[in-house]
Amino acid sequence: MDFKFDQISKLRVKTPLIEAITNYITINDCANAIIALGASPAMCESADEAYDFSLISNSVYINIGTLTKEQEHAMIQAIKAAYDKNLPLVLDPVGCAAIPRRIGFLNKLRKFGNIAVVRGNMGEIKALTDKDGKVRGVDSIDDGSDGIKVCKTLANEWNCIVAASGKTDIITDGEKTVLIKNGTGMLTKITGAGCVLGAITAAFCGAETNHLSATIAGHLTMSIAGEIAANKEKGNSPGSFKVNLFDQFYVINDKILKYNANMKFL
Repeated sequence: MDFKFDQISKLRVKTPLIEAITNYITINDCANAIIALGASPAMCESADEAYDFSLISNSVYINIGTLTKEQEHAMIQAIKAAYDKNLPLVLDPVGCAAIPRRIGFLNKLRKFGNIAVVRGNMGEIKALTDKDGKVRGVDSIDDGSDGIKVCKTLANEWNCIVAASGKTDIITDGEKTVLIKNGTGMLTKITGAGCVLGAITAAFCGAETNHLSATIAGHLTMSIAGEIAANKEKGNSPGSFKVNLFDQFYVINDKILKYNANMKFL
C-alpha cells in the first residue's frame, strides 16, 4: 500500500465538521482534540436533532461508552443520516466485551446504515466476532496473539475498516493490513485515550475518501503525538502528559508523522 503522508494537511485545508455522539467522561477531550488538529466538532446527541446535524457534517463518530436511551435514539438517527448522505461513520464499541447487551444494540444499529471504521481494543474487536476477549471493565487485557486474524475476520464480515489499538495497533480492510508500533505507555495513564483516538480518526475520515489511509493517519497521529508528549517536561506525569498531548495535536504535521512513523505493511 502506498500511504501518502499528506493527511494532516488535507484535514487542515478542509476543516471537516464532525458530528460526535460520545460518552460523558471524554466528550470535552474529544471535542478539544478535534479542534486542536484543525477540524470542527459538533457534539449533538439530541434524538430530535442528530439526523439533521449529521446531514450537515462531513463524518460521524459514535461511541457507546456511557450509553443512554437518548443516545441510542440519537445514534440511530445519526447512522440513518450518514447512510442517506454517504458519510463515513466511525464506531467505538466501548464496553461491548463486558456488557453483552451492547452487542445487541450494535447489531440493531447496523440495520440502519453502514459503518466505515470500527475502532476498539482487542477485547472489543473479539467480542464483535463472537470470540471471548479478555477484558477488565472497558479495558482490554487480551494479549492479541491472534489479533490480525480477528481484525481481518471482522473487516470482511462488516465490510469496513477495523482498527485494534494496543502496544501494536492493527489496522485492516480485510486484505491490506498495517501494524503501527509507535506509542507510549503514558496513553494508558489518562482516561479516554481510545475515545480521543476514535474522534480524531473520524476527523481524518471527514477529510479523506480513502478510509484506510484516514484510519492509519489517525492512529499515527495519536501514537506519535503521545510519544513526543511523553518526552516533554514532566511527560511522565499524567496531568502534564495530557496537556503536552493536546499541545502536540496542535503542532503536529505531515513531516513529523513521516519522520517518526514506525509501521509495517503486510
